[in-house]
Amino acid sequence: MYKTFTDIKSALEKGRTVQDILQCYLNNIEERKDLNAFLEVFETSAKEQALAVDEKIKNGTAGRLAGMVIGIKDNLCYKGHKVSAASKILEGFESIYTATAVERLLAEDAVIIGRLNCDEFAMGSSNENSAYGVVRNALNEDYVPGGSSGGSASAVAGDLCTVALGSDTGGSIRQPASFTGTIGLKPTYGRISRYGLIAYASSFDQIGPIGNDVADIALVTEIMAGEDEYDGTASSKEVPALAPNPLKNKLKIAYIKETLDSDGIDTEIKERIEQLINCLRADGHELIPVSFAYVEQMVPTYYVLTTAEASSNLSRFDGVHFGYRSNEAKGVEETYVKSRTEGFGDEVKRRIMAGTFVLSQGYFEAYYAKAQKVRRLIQDRTNEILEQNDVILLPTTPTTAFELNSVKDPIQMYLQDIYTVQANLAGNPAISLPIGKHSNGMPFGLQLIGKHFGEKELLDTSAYLMDFC
Repeated sequence: MYKTFTDIKSALEKGRTVQDILQCYLNNIEERKDLNAFLEVFETSAKEQALAVDEKIKNGTAGRLAGMVIGIKDNLCYKGHKVSAASKILEGFESIYTATAVERLLAEDAVIIGRLNCDEFAMGSSNENSAYGVVRNALNEDYVPGGSSGGSASAVAGDLCTVALGSDTGGSIRQPASFTGTIGLKPTYGRISRYGLIAYASSFDQIGPIGNDVADIALVTEIMAGEDEYDGTASSKEVPALAPNPLKNKLKIAYIKETLDSDGIDTEIKERIEQLINCLRADGHELIPVSFAYVEQMVPTYYVLTTAEASSNLSRFDGVHFGYRSNEAKGVEETYVKSRTEGFGDEVKRRIMAGTFVLSQGYFEAYYAKAQKVRRLIQDRTNEILEQNDVILLPTTPTTAFELNSVKDPIQMYLQDIYTVQANLAGNPAISLPIGKHSNGMPFGLQLIGKHFGEKELLDTSAYLMDFC
């Protein structure tokens, strides 16, 4: 088993080849196909890449990721390969270009092993909304892996790839990481180009990695990050070396009282985080309780804004330009209506309709405009806390992973995002670290939110906490 890139580099030094390492992962994927983590394994192209990387290693010209095997969420484009956003409406569509983030990994000799299942159009918190079946948690197949990047998290937890890429709109990397005992990073909005990412909500979406090692997360993020002429929202800020270093000073950490005082948080998760707070304090770090008045407003604000953006972004999937077209339709209007009705799943339709409503005349000011104002309040308060502290500490999720098909109420499902949406609303980087195992046998995570473009400090702190825990 190769859990980390360090394991792979050690194997390569001992004479193993990238082809050997890839084959090990391919065998694991076959053995664990019941997880339904992969929608498609790119066996042919991956083997060609592995062969080419082995040659580069022999010649001494290999890139920084030589030997790393990466899975990509099925909303990231990869030229010559299918991409569907786990939706029937894009069934059979083959990408004609490669996402910038993926292209940069390939340039450093990563091997892309396949596309990973997810909630349709990245809308969901359990990975039960895919048109191609549910994903199961690699740690217990009766449980969900979280969503929407559930295939990515389950693949890493199940040793099906070294690192997986996901996208995070409201917690879709961090929540699955918490549910699967992996590490998941949502970088600062604009740190990584979104070119080639099928959009859900454009002012929230961010590509990020899931892995088993903070150093792997740092390396992959550093390589993907930076400005991109194809994405006007990608930041031109210089990307520092992100490899974690030992802390030079004691930390000043704010923790949000309301997140731990909530009725919805599992008592074992609360106790473990309080224990960690006390241990850090005893070790000389400054742990400061802070109040965040907008905790109850965050989920409603997030869903008003993201559904509005989804309504706009998904209007292009109309049965005319590409993808699924209803065979029953006659005429233009019926083609639109029937193709979208048959092509989209229930959750996607629910969010499109909600977004269309909040953007409609007579309701725009009451919902969308007001939500934008609340978003600014959330961002301002988050930044105000971070001006005085190194990071913000809070739970990643209120509970551990739940059993498949056990949460039927959409509102209850939306509340799974209660602790993760803050970072997306404010645009800050945030990471989930595995810090404990529940008495039910499932893991859970701790979340840290950092300053804008403060990935380096966030990763240094994360590496420290992983050793400290």
